[in-house]
Amino acid sequence: MLRSTGGREVVRPSRLLDLGLWLAVCGPPVALAVDDADARQVAVAAVAVPLFGAATAMSRRWPLAALAVPVAVSLALDVQMFGPLSWTWAALVVFGYLAGHRMATARPALWFFAAVALAGLPLSALVLRDLWGWPTQLITLLLAVVVPWLLGRWRRQHAELVRTGWLLADRLEREQRAVADRARLRERARIAGDMHDSLGHDLTLLAVRAGALELDPGLDSRQQTAVRELREAAAAATERLREIIGVLRADDDEDVAVPPREESVETLVERARDSGVPIVVEHPDDPPGDHRGDHRGDHRGDHRGDIDGLPPMTALAVRRVLQEALTNAAKHAPGATVRVRLASGDGVVTLRVVNDPAPAAAPPGVASGGSGLVGLAERVRLAGGVLGAGPAPGGGFEVTAELPVTGVRAAHEQVRTAAGPGTPETTATRELHLARRRVRRRLAQAVGIPTAVLTGIFALLIPLHFVSSSFSVLDPATYEGLKVGEPRDDARSRLPAFTRDGPPDGTPAPPRGQDCVYYTMKTGPDRAYRLCFARDRLVSKAVVPTP
Repeated sequence: MLRSTGGREVVRPSRLLDLGLWLAVCGPPVALAVDDADARQVAVAAVAVPLFGAATAMSRRWPLAALAVPVAVSLALDVQMFGPLSWTWAALVVFGYLAGHRMATARPALWFFAAVALAGLPLSALVLRDLWGWPTQLITLLLAVVVPWLLGRWRRQHAELVRTGWLLADRLEREQRAVADRARLRERARIAGDMHDSLGHDLTLLAVRAGALELDPGLDSRQQTAVRELREAAAAATERLREIIGVLRADDDEDVAVPPREESVETLVERARDSGVPIVVEHPDDPPGDHRGDHRGDHRGDHRGDIDGLPPMTALAVRRVLQEALTNAAKHAPGATVRVRLASGDGVVTLRVVNDPAPAAAPPGVASGGSGLVGLAERVRLAGGVLGAGPAPGGGFEVTAELPVTGVRAAHEQVRTAAGPGTPETTATRELHLARRRVRRRLAQAVGIPTAVLTGIFALLIPLHFVSSSFSVLDPATYEGLKVGEPRDDARSRLPAFTRDGPPDGTPAPPRGQDCVYYTMKTGPDRAYRLCFARDRLVSKAVVPTP
Protein backbone atom coordinates (compact mmCIF):
# COMPACT_ATOMS: atom_id res chain seq x y z
CA MET A 1 0.00 0.00 0.00
CA LEU A 2 2.98 2.30 0.47
CA ARG A 3 5.57 3.67 -1.90
CA SER A 4 8.73 5.59 -1.16
CA THR A 5 8.99 9.19 -2.41
CA GLY A 6 11.99 11.18 -1.30
CA GLY A 7 12.46 9.11 1.85
CA ARG A 8 8.77 9.29 2.78
CA GLU A 9 6.18 6.53 2.58
CA VAL A 10 3.16 7.67 0.57
CA VAL A 11 -0.10 5.74 0.26
CA ARG A 12 -1.10 5.13 -3.33
CA PRO A 13 -4.40 6.77 -4.36
CA SER A 14 -5.69 3.46 -5.72
CA ARG A 15 -5.24 1.86 -2.29
CA LEU A 16 -7.16 4.68 -0.67
CA LEU A 17 -10.00 4.17 -3.14
CA ASP A 18 -10.04 0.44 -2.39
CA LEU A 19 -10.16 1.17 1.33
CA GLY A 20 -13.12 3.49 0.86
CA LEU A 21 -14.86 0.87 -1.29
CA TRP A 22 -14.38 -1.79 1.37
CA LEU A 23 -15.79 0.46 4.09
CA ALA A 24 -18.79 1.31 1.90
CA VAL A 25 -19.80 -2.30 1.18
CA CYS A 26 -19.16 -3.37 4.79
CA GLY A 27 -21.26 -0.56 6.24
CA PRO A 28 -24.73 -2.19 5.86
CA PRO A 29 -23.95 -5.56 7.55
CA VAL A 30 -22.05 -3.88 10.37
CA ALA A 31 -24.87 -1.36 10.89
CA LEU A 32 -27.47 -4.16 11.06
CA ALA A 33 -25.35 -6.13 13.52
CA VAL A 34 -24.95 -3.11 15.80
CA ASP A 35 -28.60 -2.08 15.52
CA ASP A 36 -30.26 -5.48 16.09
CA ALA A 37 -27.62 -7.02 18.34
CA ASP A 38 -28.85 -10.36 16.99
CA ALA A 39 -26.47 -13.28 17.12
CA ARG A 40 -27.18 -14.19 13.51
CA GLN A 41 -26.58 -10.64 12.27
CA VAL A 42 -23.31 -10.48 14.19
CA ALA A 43 -22.20 -13.79 12.67
CA VAL A 44 -23.18 -12.63 9.19
CA ALA A 45 -21.22 -9.39 9.62
CA ALA A 46 -18.20 -11.27 10.97
CA VAL A 47 -18.15 -13.43 7.83
CA ALA A 48 -19.08 -10.73 5.30
CA VAL A 49 -16.48 -8.13 6.35
CA PRO A 50 -13.36 -10.22 5.61
CA LEU A 51 -14.94 -11.71 2.48
CA PHE A 52 -15.70 -8.26 1.11
CA GLY A 53 -12.18 -7.21 2.02
CA ALA A 54 -10.77 -10.08 -0.05
CA ALA A 55 -13.10 -9.18 -2.93
CA THR A 56 -11.92 -5.57 -2.82
CA ALA A 57 -8.27 -6.64 -2.82
CA MET A 58 -8.64 -8.76 -5.95
CA SER A 59 -11.16 -6.55 -7.78
CA ARG A 60 -8.44 -4.87 -9.89
CA ARG A 61 -6.69 -8.03 -11.06
CA TRP A 62 -9.61 -10.49 -11.02
CA PRO A 63 -12.81 -8.42 -11.17
CA LEU A 64 -15.08 -11.37 -12.02
CA ALA A 65 -13.81 -13.38 -9.05
CA ALA A 66 -14.43 -10.34 -6.85
CA LEU A 67 -18.03 -10.17 -8.13
CA ALA A 68 -18.53 -13.86 -7.34
CA VAL A 69 -17.96 -13.18 -3.63
CA PRO A 70 -21.06 -10.98 -2.96
CA VAL A 71 -23.11 -13.19 -5.31
CA ALA A 72 -22.18 -16.27 -3.26
CA VAL A 73 -22.93 -14.44 0.00
CA SER A 74 -26.33 -13.34 -1.32
CA LEU A 75 -27.24 -16.87 -2.41
CA ALA A 76 -26.13 -18.28 0.95
CA LEU A 77 -28.33 -15.83 2.86
CA ASP A 78 -31.33 -15.99 0.53
CA VAL A 79 -31.71 -18.11 -2.59
CA GLN A 80 -33.88 -15.39 -4.11
CA MET A 81 -31.13 -12.81 -3.37
CA PHE A 82 -33.95 -10.59 -2.17
CA GLY A 83 -35.52 -10.19 1.25
CA PRO A 84 -34.74 -8.93 4.71
CA LEU A 85 -31.01 -9.34 4.06
CA SER A 86 -31.10 -7.06 1.01
CA TRP A 87 -28.07 -5.14 2.32
CA THR A 88 -26.04 -7.32 -0.07
CA TRP A 89 -27.46 -5.28 -2.95
CA ALA A 90 -24.89 -2.55 -2.28
CA ALA A 91 -22.03 -5.02 -2.75
CA LEU A 92 -23.69 -6.57 -5.80
CA VAL A 93 -24.14 -3.21 -7.52
CA VAL A 94 -20.62 -1.97 -6.72
CA PHE A 95 -18.72 -5.10 -7.70
CA GLY A 96 -20.96 -5.63 -10.74
CA TYR A 97 -20.09 -2.16 -12.01
CA LEU A 98 -16.37 -2.66 -11.33
CA ALA A 99 -16.40 -6.00 -13.15
CA GLY A 100 -17.95 -4.41 -16.23
CA HIS A 101 -15.49 -1.50 -16.15
CA ARG A 102 -12.34 -3.53 -15.52
CA MET A 103 -12.90 -6.67 -17.60
CA ALA A 104 -11.31 -6.65 -21.05
CA THR A 105 -13.79 -9.13 -22.54
CA ALA A 106 -17.46 -9.75 -21.80
CA ARG A 107 -17.74 -13.48 -22.52
CA PRO A 108 -16.53 -14.78 -19.09
CA ALA A 109 -19.04 -12.56 -17.31
CA LEU A 110 -21.89 -13.75 -19.54
CA TRP A 111 -21.03 -17.36 -18.77
CA PHE A 112 -20.95 -16.51 -15.06
CA PHE A 113 -24.39 -14.86 -15.18
CA ALA A 114 -25.81 -17.85 -17.05
CA ALA A 115 -24.38 -20.26 -14.47
CA VAL A 116 -25.88 -18.31 -11.56
CA ALA A 117 -29.25 -18.11 -13.30
CA LEU A 118 -29.33 -21.84 -14.04
CA ALA A 119 -28.24 -22.71 -10.51
CA GLY A 120 -31.20 -20.76 -9.14
CA LEU A 121 -33.73 -23.30 -10.40
CA PRO A 122 -32.50 -26.34 -8.45
CA LEU A 123 -31.72 -24.16 -5.42
CA SER A 124 -35.27 -22.83 -5.39
CA ALA A 125 -36.69 -26.34 -5.74
CA LEU A 126 -34.49 -27.89 -3.04
CA VAL A 127 -34.17 -25.08 -0.51
CA LEU A 128 -37.38 -23.09 -0.88
CA ARG A 129 -39.50 -25.98 -2.15
CA ASP A 130 -41.10 -23.31 -4.32
CA LEU A 131 -40.34 -22.71 -8.01
CA TRP A 132 -41.57 -19.14 -7.75
CA GLY A 133 -38.38 -18.15 -5.99
CA TRP A 134 -36.45 -18.62 -9.23
CA PRO A 135 -38.04 -15.71 -11.18
CA THR A 136 -37.41 -13.50 -8.15
CA GLN A 137 -33.77 -14.51 -8.16
CA LEU A 138 -33.48 -13.82 -11.91
CA ILE A 139 -34.97 -10.35 -11.54
CA THR A 140 -32.64 -9.60 -8.63
CA LEU A 141 -29.64 -10.84 -10.63
CA LEU A 142 -30.67 -8.67 -13.56
CA LEU A 143 -31.27 -5.45 -11.63
CA ALA A 144 -28.51 -5.71 -9.01
CA VAL A 145 -25.72 -7.31 -11.07
CA VAL A 146 -26.26 -7.33 -14.84
CA VAL A 147 -27.47 -3.74 -15.24
CA PRO A 148 -24.52 -2.28 -13.20
CA TRP A 149 -22.18 -4.54 -15.18
CA LEU A 150 -23.56 -3.17 -18.45
CA LEU A 151 -23.10 0.37 -17.15
CA GLY A 152 -19.48 -0.42 -16.33
CA ARG A 153 -18.97 -1.87 -19.81
CA TRP A 154 -20.38 1.29 -21.34
CA ARG A 155 -18.04 3.44 -19.27
CA ARG A 156 -15.08 1.32 -20.34
CA GLN A 157 -16.04 1.62 -24.02
CA HIS A 158 -16.47 5.37 -23.65
CA ALA A 159 -13.02 5.69 -22.08
CA GLU A 160 -11.52 3.58 -24.87
CA LEU A 161 -13.18 5.75 -27.51
CA VAL A 162 -11.83 8.90 -25.88
CA ARG A 163 -8.36 7.38 -25.67
CA THR A 164 -8.58 6.25 -29.30
CA GLY A 165 -9.61 9.76 -30.30
CA TRP A 166 -6.55 11.24 -28.64
CA LEU A 167 -4.34 8.62 -30.29
CA LEU A 168 -5.83 9.49 -33.67
CA ALA A 169 -5.31 13.19 -33.00
CA ASP A 170 -1.68 12.52 -32.10
CA ARG A 171 -1.23 10.44 -35.24
CA LEU A 172 -2.82 13.14 -37.38
CA GLU A 173 -0.45 15.69 -35.87
CA ARG A 174 2.52 13.48 -36.74
CA GLU A 175 1.15 13.01 -40.24
CA GLN A 176 0.79 16.76 -40.61
CA ARG A 177 4.42 17.17 -39.65
CA ALA A 178 5.32 14.52 -42.21
CA VAL A 179 3.27 16.38 -44.83
CA ALA A 180 5.16 19.57 -43.99
CA ASP A 181 8.45 17.70 -44.37
CA ARG A 182 7.34 16.34 -47.73
CA ALA A 183 6.33 19.84 -48.79
CA ARG A 184 9.82 21.06 -47.96
CA LEU A 185 11.30 18.19 -49.97
CA ARG A 186 9.04 19.04 -52.90
CA GLU A 187 10.17 22.64 -52.68
CA ARG A 188 13.75 21.47 -52.84
CA ALA A 189 12.84 19.35 -55.86
CA ARG A 190 11.27 22.38 -57.54
CA ILE A 191 14.38 24.40 -56.84
CA ALA A 192 16.52 21.64 -58.30
CA GLY A 193 14.31 21.39 -61.36
CA ASP A 194 14.35 25.13 -61.95
CA MET A 195 18.12 25.24 -61.52
CA HIS A 196 18.55 22.40 -63.98
CA ASP A 197 16.04 23.71 -66.51
CA SER A 198 16.89 27.41 -66.37
CA LEU A 199 20.38 27.92 -65.03
CA GLY A 200 21.71 24.72 -66.59
CA HIS A 201 20.27 25.79 -69.92
CA ASP A 202 21.96 29.18 -69.69
CA LEU A 203 25.31 27.71 -68.65
CA THR A 204 25.19 25.18 -71.47
CA LEU A 205 24.50 27.86 -74.05
CA LEU A 206 27.29 29.95 -72.54
CA ALA A 207 29.72 27.04 -72.89
CA VAL A 208 28.58 26.41 -76.47
CA ARG A 209 29.04 30.05 -77.44
CA ALA A 210 32.43 30.16 -75.73
CA GLY A 211 33.45 27.00 -77.61
CA ALA A 212 32.40 28.53 -80.91
CA LEU A 213 34.20 31.77 -80.10
CA GLU A 214 37.34 29.85 -79.17
CA LEU A 215 37.54 28.56 -82.74
CA ASP A 216 37.23 32.04 -84.25
CA PRO A 217 40.44 32.62 -86.31
CA GLY A 218 40.19 36.38 -85.75
CA LEU A 219 41.22 36.04 -82.09
CA ASP A 220 44.82 36.13 -81.00
CA SER A 221 46.29 33.54 -78.63
CA ARG A 222 45.63 35.63 -75.51
CA GLN A 223 41.98 36.09 -76.40
CA GLN A 224 41.58 32.42 -77.28
CA THR A 225 43.09 31.50 -73.92
CA ALA A 226 40.62 33.77 -72.14
CA VAL A 227 37.70 32.30 -74.10
CA ARG A 228 38.91 28.77 -73.33
CA GLU A 229 39.06 29.61 -69.63
CA LEU A 230 35.55 31.04 -69.91
CA ARG A 231 34.29 27.82 -71.53
CA GLU A 232 36.02 25.68 -68.91
CA ALA A 233 34.57 27.82 -66.12
CA ALA A 234 31.09 27.44 -67.60
CA ALA A 235 31.60 23.67 -67.86
CA ALA A 236 32.83 23.52 -64.25
CA ALA A 237 29.82 25.54 -63.10
CA THR A 238 27.53 23.13 -64.96
CA GLU A 239 29.25 20.19 -63.25
CA ARG A 240 28.83 21.77 -59.79
CA LEU A 241 25.20 22.45 -60.64
CA ARG A 242 24.74 18.78 -61.50
CA GLU A 243 26.18 17.78 -58.10
CA ILE A 244 23.89 20.20 -56.28
CA ILE A 245 20.88 18.88 -58.19
CA GLY A 246 21.84 15.35 -57.17
CA VAL A 247 21.57 16.43 -53.52
CA LEU A 248 18.40 18.49 -53.81
CA ARG A 249 16.38 16.32 -56.18
CA ALA A 250 13.87 14.14 -54.35
CA ASP A 251 11.63 11.38 -55.64
CA ASP A 252 8.09 12.69 -55.35
CA ASP A 253 5.19 12.08 -57.68
CA GLU A 254 2.48 14.16 -56.07
CA ASP A 255 0.53 16.79 -57.92
CA VAL A 256 2.39 19.99 -57.07
CA ALA A 257 1.40 23.25 -58.69
CA VAL A 258 4.64 24.85 -59.88
CA PRO A 259 4.40 28.56 -60.62
CA PRO A 260 5.21 29.06 -64.32
CA ARG A 261 8.23 31.08 -65.26
CA GLU A 262 7.10 34.06 -67.33
CA GLU A 263 9.23 33.26 -70.36
CA SER A 264 7.75 32.76 -73.81
CA VAL A 265 8.62 30.04 -76.28
CA GLU A 266 9.77 32.76 -78.65
CA THR A 267 12.29 33.98 -76.07
CA LEU A 268 13.72 30.48 -75.66
CA VAL A 269 14.09 30.02 -79.39
CA GLU A 270 15.71 33.44 -79.88
CA ARG A 271 18.13 32.88 -77.01
CA ALA A 272 19.25 29.56 -78.49
CA ARG A 273 19.63 31.17 -81.92
CA ASP A 274 21.71 33.95 -80.44
CA SER A 275 23.98 31.26 -78.97
CA GLY A 276 24.62 29.86 -82.42
CA VAL A 277 22.10 27.01 -82.53
CA PRO A 278 20.47 26.79 -85.98
CA ILE A 279 16.72 26.44 -85.41
CA VAL A 280 13.93 25.94 -87.90
CA VAL A 281 10.41 26.62 -86.65
CA GLU A 282 8.00 24.48 -88.63
CA HIS A 283 4.38 25.46 -89.24
CA PRO A 284 1.83 22.96 -87.90
CA ASP A 285 0.48 22.50 -91.46
CA ASP A 286 3.91 21.76 -92.94
CA PRO A 287 4.83 18.09 -93.39
CA PRO A 288 7.51 16.89 -90.96
CA GLY A 289 11.00 17.69 -92.15
CA ASP A 290 9.89 20.57 -94.42
CA HIS A 291 12.57 23.28 -94.33
CA ARG A 292 10.57 26.08 -95.88
CA GLY A 293 10.75 28.09 -92.69
CA ASP A 294 14.04 29.94 -92.44
CA HIS A 295 16.27 30.07 -89.41
CA ARG A 296 14.89 33.43 -88.33
CA GLY A 297 11.46 31.97 -87.67
CA ASP A 298 8.89 32.98 -90.24
CA HIS A 299 6.19 31.44 -88.06
CA ARG A 300 6.90 32.79 -84.65
CA GLY A 301 3.34 33.86 -84.11
CA ASP A 302 2.10 30.35 -84.76
CA HIS A 303 3.89 28.62 -81.91
CA ARG A 304 3.41 31.61 -79.63
CA GLY A 305 -0.32 31.54 -80.14
CA ASP A 306 -0.51 27.78 -79.51
CA ILE A 307 0.41 28.10 -75.82
CA ASP A 308 -1.71 31.14 -75.05
CA GLY A 309 -4.66 30.10 -72.91
CA LEU A 310 -3.17 26.76 -71.88
CA PRO A 311 -3.35 25.74 -68.20
CA PRO A 312 -0.27 26.85 -66.23
CA MET A 313 1.08 23.33 -65.73
CA THR A 314 0.67 22.50 -69.43
CA ALA A 315 2.27 25.75 -70.61
CA LEU A 316 5.16 25.32 -68.18
CA ALA A 317 5.69 21.72 -69.33
CA VAL A 318 5.83 22.90 -72.98
CA ARG A 319 8.48 25.50 -72.11
CA ARG A 320 10.54 23.02 -70.09
CA VAL A 321 10.44 20.37 -72.82
CA LEU A 322 11.55 22.89 -75.44
CA GLN A 323 14.25 24.26 -73.15
CA GLU A 324 15.63 20.81 -72.31
CA ALA A 325 15.52 19.65 -75.93
CA LEU A 326 17.40 22.74 -77.16
CA THR A 327 19.94 22.37 -74.35
CA ASN A 328 20.58 18.71 -75.19
CA ALA A 329 20.93 19.52 -78.89
CA ALA A 330 23.43 22.27 -78.14
CA LYS A 331 25.45 19.99 -75.86
CA HIS A 332 25.43 16.71 -77.76
CA ALA A 333 24.95 17.84 -81.39
CA PRO A 334 26.66 21.23 -81.74
CA GLY A 335 26.10 22.78 -85.13
CA ALA A 336 23.21 20.47 -86.02
CA THR A 337 19.96 21.99 -87.26
CA VAL A 338 17.10 21.78 -84.78
CA ARG A 339 13.50 21.69 -86.02
CA VAL A 340 10.70 22.77 -83.67
CA ARG A 341 7.03 22.04 -84.32
CA LEU A 342 4.20 23.06 -81.95
CA ALA A 343 0.65 22.05 -82.86
CA SER A 344 -2.66 21.65 -81.06
CA GLY A 345 -5.87 19.85 -81.88
CA ASP A 346 -8.43 17.40 -80.46
CA GLY A 347 -7.74 18.68 -76.96
CA VAL A 348 -4.01 17.86 -77.16
CA VAL A 349 -1.01 20.13 -77.69
CA THR A 350 2.01 18.43 -79.27
CA LEU A 351 5.61 19.66 -79.21
CA ARG A 352 8.20 17.98 -81.43
CA VAL A 353 11.89 18.92 -81.33
CA VAL A 354 14.25 17.06 -83.70
CA ASN A 355 17.94 17.73 -84.23
CA ASP A 356 19.90 16.48 -87.20
CA PRO A 357 22.95 14.28 -86.74
CA ALA A 358 25.84 16.14 -85.16
CA PRO A 359 28.37 17.38 -87.77
CA ALA A 360 31.13 17.35 -85.16
CA ALA A 361 31.86 15.95 -81.73
CA ALA A 362 30.60 17.73 -78.66
CA PRO A 363 32.98 20.32 -77.19
CA PRO A 364 35.13 18.91 -74.41
CA GLY A 365 34.16 19.69 -70.83
CA VAL A 366 30.41 19.93 -71.44
CA ALA A 367 28.89 17.84 -68.64
CA SER A 368 25.57 16.05 -68.61
CA GLY A 369 23.41 16.02 -65.50
CA GLY A 370 21.98 12.64 -66.39
CA SER A 371 18.58 13.47 -64.94
CA GLY A 372 17.19 16.06 -67.35
CA LEU A 373 14.99 13.76 -69.42
CA VAL A 374 13.94 11.75 -66.33
CA GLY A 375 12.78 14.86 -64.52
CA LEU A 376 11.21 16.16 -67.71
CA ALA A 377 9.20 12.96 -68.18
CA GLU A 378 7.93 13.28 -64.61
CA ARG A 379 6.95 16.91 -65.14
CA VAL A 380 5.03 15.99 -68.31
CA ARG A 381 3.34 13.08 -66.53
CA LEU A 382 2.20 15.37 -63.70
CA ALA A 383 0.70 17.63 -66.35
CA GLY A 384 -1.29 14.66 -67.67
CA GLY A 385 0.83 14.09 -70.77
CA VAL A 386 3.33 11.68 -72.28
CA LEU A 387 6.98 12.32 -73.20
CA GLY A 388 8.89 10.41 -75.84
CA ALA A 389 12.63 10.69 -76.46
CA GLY A 390 14.91 8.67 -78.70
CA PRO A 391 16.79 8.49 -81.99
CA ALA A 392 15.03 10.10 -84.93
CA PRO A 393 14.22 7.93 -88.00
CA GLY A 394 16.53 9.93 -90.27
CA GLY A 395 19.31 10.22 -87.72
CA GLY A 396 19.78 12.61 -84.86
CA PHE A 397 17.57 12.77 -81.80
CA GLU A 398 13.86 13.46 -81.32
CA VAL A 399 11.89 14.68 -78.30
CA THR A 400 8.08 14.63 -78.45
CA ALA A 401 5.60 15.71 -75.79
CA GLU A 402 1.82 15.36 -75.93
CA LEU A 403 -0.12 17.21 -73.23
CA PRO A 404 -3.88 17.66 -72.65
CA VAL A 405 -5.28 21.11 -73.25
CA THR A 406 -7.75 20.54 -70.35
CA GLY A 407 -4.91 20.65 -67.85
CA VAL A 408 -3.58 18.48 -65.07
CA ARG A 409 -6.59 18.80 -62.75
CA ALA A 410 -9.00 17.43 -65.35
CA ALA A 411 -6.59 14.63 -66.23
CA HIS A 412 -6.24 13.62 -62.61
CA GLU A 413 -10.00 13.86 -62.14
CA GLN A 414 -10.39 11.36 -64.98
CA VAL A 415 -7.97 9.04 -63.22
CA ARG A 416 -9.92 9.33 -59.96
CA THR A 417 -13.20 8.74 -61.80
CA ALA A 418 -11.79 5.68 -63.50
CA ALA A 419 -10.67 4.38 -60.12
CA GLY A 420 -14.33 4.15 -59.13
CA PRO A 421 -15.62 3.05 -55.75
CA GLY A 422 -12.78 0.59 -55.25
CA THR A 423 -10.45 3.28 -53.92
CA PRO A 424 -9.35 2.20 -50.41
CA GLU A 425 -10.67 4.25 -47.54
CA THR A 426 -8.37 6.19 -45.27
CA THR A 427 -7.26 5.01 -41.84
CA ALA A 428 -9.26 7.72 -40.07
CA THR A 429 -12.44 6.70 -41.94
CA ARG A 430 -11.88 3.05 -41.11
CA GLU A 431 -11.33 3.84 -37.42
CA LEU A 432 -14.49 5.95 -37.39
CA HIS A 433 -16.55 3.10 -38.87
CA LEU A 434 -15.15 0.64 -36.33
CA ALA A 435 -15.87 3.00 -33.44
CA ARG A 436 -19.44 3.50 -34.64
CA ARG A 437 -20.00 -0.23 -34.91
CA ARG A 438 -18.65 -0.76 -31.38
CA VAL A 439 -20.92 1.94 -29.98
CA ARG A 440 -23.97 0.49 -31.74
CA ARG A 441 -23.11 -3.00 -30.53
CA ARG A 442 -22.67 -1.86 -26.91
CA LEU A 443 -25.92 0.09 -27.05
CA ALA A 444 -27.72 -2.95 -28.41
CA GLN A 445 -26.27 -5.06 -25.60
CA ALA A 446 -27.19 -2.53 -22.93
CA VAL A 447 -30.81 -2.48 -24.10
CA GLY A 448 -31.18 -5.94 -25.57
CA ILE A 449 -29.75 -8.07 -22.76
CA PRO A 450 -32.05 -6.77 -19.97
CA THR A 451 -35.01 -6.84 -22.34
CA ALA A 452 -34.27 -10.41 -23.38
CA VAL A 453 -33.83 -11.53 -19.78
CA LEU A 454 -37.08 -9.92 -18.66
CA THR A 455 -38.90 -11.42 -21.62
CA GLY A 456 -37.50 -14.83 -20.75
CA ILE A 457 -38.52 -14.48 -17.12
CA PHE A 458 -42.09 -13.56 -17.98
CA ALA A 459 -42.18 -16.37 -20.52
CA LEU A 460 -41.19 -18.79 -17.74
CA LEU A 461 -43.94 -17.62 -15.42
CA ILE A 462 -46.70 -19.37 -17.37
CA PRO A 463 -45.19 -22.89 -17.34
CA LEU A 464 -43.99 -22.35 -13.78
CA HIS A 465 -47.53 -21.54 -12.75
CA PHE A 466 -48.83 -24.83 -14.15
CA VAL A 467 -45.91 -26.82 -12.73
CA SER A 468 -46.26 -25.23 -9.31
CA SER A 469 -50.01 -25.82 -9.31
CA SER A 470 -49.60 -29.46 -10.31
CA PHE A 471 -46.95 -30.29 -7.72
CA SER A 472 -48.58 -28.34 -4.86
CA VAL A 473 -51.90 -30.24 -4.76
CA LEU A 474 -52.61 -31.67 -1.29
CA ASP A 475 -54.78 -34.76 -1.13
CA PRO A 476 -57.86 -34.28 1.13
CA ALA A 477 -57.17 -37.53 2.97
CA THR A 478 -53.62 -36.41 3.72
CA TYR A 479 -54.94 -33.09 4.96
CA GLU A 480 -57.40 -34.82 7.28
CA GLY A 481 -54.61 -37.05 8.59
CA LEU A 482 -52.48 -34.11 9.73
CA LYS A 483 -52.72 -33.59 13.50
CA VAL A 484 -52.18 -30.29 15.26
CA GLY A 485 -49.08 -30.53 17.44
CA GLU A 486 -47.15 -33.07 15.35
CA PRO A 487 -43.57 -32.20 14.40
CA ARG A 488 -43.00 -30.34 11.17
CA ASP A 489 -40.59 -32.95 9.83
CA ASP A 490 -43.23 -35.65 10.22
CA ALA A 491 -45.81 -33.54 8.42
CA ARG A 492 -43.36 -32.60 5.64
CA SER A 493 -42.80 -36.21 4.69
CA ARG A 494 -46.49 -36.46 3.71
CA LEU A 495 -46.83 -33.04 2.06
CA PRO A 496 -46.34 -32.24 -1.68
CA ALA A 497 -42.88 -31.28 -2.93
CA PHE A 498 -43.90 -27.67 -3.65
CA THR A 499 -46.18 -25.17 -1.99
CA ARG A 500 -48.69 -22.88 -3.59
CA ASP A 501 -47.47 -19.46 -4.73
CA GLY A 502 -49.19 -17.40 -2.07
CA PRO A 503 -52.70 -17.58 -0.62
CA PRO A 504 -55.90 -17.12 -2.66
CA ASP A 505 -57.56 -13.71 -2.82
CA GLY A 506 -59.52 -12.80 0.32
CA THR A 507 -57.38 -14.90 2.66
CA PRO A 508 -56.92 -13.28 6.10
CA ALA A 509 -53.44 -12.54 7.37
CA PRO A 510 -51.72 -15.43 9.16
CA PRO A 511 -51.54 -15.34 12.94
CA ARG A 512 -48.59 -13.43 14.35
CA GLY A 513 -45.55 -15.53 15.03
CA GLN A 514 -46.62 -18.41 12.80
CA ASP A 515 -45.06 -19.59 9.53
CA CYS A 516 -47.89 -20.53 7.20
CA VAL A 517 -47.72 -22.40 3.90
CA TYR A 518 -50.47 -22.98 1.36
CA TYR A 519 -51.33 -26.01 -0.78
CA THR A 520 -53.65 -26.25 -3.75
CA MET A 521 -56.98 -28.02 -3.38
CA LYS A 522 -58.30 -30.43 -5.99
CA THR A 523 -61.54 -28.43 -6.18
CA GLY A 524 -59.78 -25.47 -7.85
CA PRO A 525 -57.41 -22.53 -7.34
CA ASP A 526 -59.95 -20.31 -5.53
CA ARG A 527 -59.43 -22.06 -2.18
CA ALA A 528 -56.38 -23.60 -0.51
CA TYR A 529 -55.22 -25.54 2.52
CA ARG A 530 -53.29 -23.44 5.03
CA LEU A 531 -50.88 -25.08 7.45
CA CYS A 532 -49.26 -22.91 10.10
CA PHE A 533 -46.18 -23.90 12.08
CA ALA A 534 -44.56 -22.46 15.16
CA ARG A 535 -41.45 -23.81 16.84
CA ASP A 536 -41.31 -26.61 14.24
CA ARG A 537 -44.75 -27.95 15.11
CA LEU A 538 -48.08 -27.76 13.33
CA VAL A 539 -50.21 -25.33 15.36
CA SER A 540 -53.19 -24.85 13.03
CA LYS A 541 -54.73 -25.96 9.77
CA ALA A 542 -57.61 -24.46 7.82
CA VAL A 543 -59.27 -24.03 4.45
CA VAL A 544 -58.96 -20.45 3.20
CA PRO A 545 -60.73 -18.30 2.44
CA THR A 546 -63.59 -19.34 4.66
CA PRO A 547 -66.75 -19.76 2.57
